[in-house]
Amino acid sequence: MYTGRTPSAQLMEFVPWTSFSRIVAKYGGEAKARSLTYAKQFRATAFAQLAYRESLRDIEACLLANRTKLLAMGFRSPIRRSTLADANEERDWRIWADLAALFIKRARKLYGNDGFGIDLENTVYALDATTIDLCLSLFP
Repeated sequence: MYTGRTPSAQLMEFVPWTSFSRIVAKYGGEAKARSLTYAKQFRATAFAQLAYRESLRDIEACLLANRTKLLAMGFRSPIRRSTLADANEERDWRIWADLAALFIKRARKLYGNDGFGIDLENTVYALDATTIDLCLSLFP
């Protein structure tokens, strides 16, 4: 059934925003944020992951191409690559680690007893292994 919402907007319904806000507050994250909140940064990176974007320039171009859907995705204004770059560089990684742990905990509760067709003795985590091409002259 077509709901009129983007897949990114639908995905955001499953994010525990209250818990996310508590995690950000725990590390004093929003005190350092000027225009791009942690929630907007998460939305932009989740969108990029779902849309197979490969660079900040690619994320910016794709978001700008879908301006009419930005509000539905939780953005009141366009997201610039320089803003995303600054946020990715300066923000506390522990916020993202705690959010990942929260998602793992929720997934374990939902699917912990489901069989996968094979028997595993220990817990197994599947993590994204996306690679980013770097210029070797800048990053030896």
